Amino acid sequence: MSNLVLYTLHLSPPCRAVGLTAKALSLELEQKAINLLTGDHLKPEFVKLNPQHTIPVLDDNGTIITESHAIMIYLVTKYGKDDSLYPKDPVKQARVNSALHFESGVLFARMRFIFERILFFGKSDIPEDRVEYVQKSYELLEDTLVDDFVAGPSMTIADFSCISTISSIMGVVPLEQSKHPRIYAWIDRLKQLPYYEEANGGGGTDLGKFVLAKKEENAKA
Repeated sequence: MSNLVLYTLHLSPPCRAVGLTAKALSLELEQKAINLLTGDHLKPEFVKLNPQHTIPVLDDNGTIITESHAIMIYLVTKYGKDDSLYPKDPVKQARVNSALHFESGVLFARMRFIFERILFFGKSDIPEDRVEYVQKSYELLEDTLVDDFVAGPSMTIADFSCISTISSIMGVVPLEQSKHPRIYAWIDRLKQLPYYEEANGGGGTDLGKFVLAKKEENAKA
């Protein structure tokens, strides 16, 4: 087995998505913490690893893979005992890819528009239009969940990616259960995973609380 090193931060949704994937594959990762708020990602040694200075970054015995979706696909393709988490069948794989793009282009992007202004720009307000964008993304995810999981009847890496973001943003922009029963049922299914809380649940809750605390701190500044 290769020596797998993950540059990560547990509060980060993309990092937690990779962590869920590793747990599902029974892979051990040596985790090296990169604190974005203190600028670890801008240090020369890290920028050399990833010129885009983002996390997560995987170092697989000298092979460097950046971007969470690419890392998850890489891990399943190289180390998975089967292709259930990222199917080889072109139709099934296309559905997973579609859900991954939905996560990065809609769910994560709309969360980021709120979180970044608070965490990095000292803002204490959340503009109403940004809240509405997140609420719309909830509606889109609810409509997407026509099966038990986001890309069909079986769990895939797309679920890990989407839950890492949803579990973080719902603590800041409320997700009403009465309006989104499919999402809550999906969350409950994922919570049954024996590694869920360790790999994602705590981090998702903690990020939401951290953002709200920072928002209050900014208001007093």
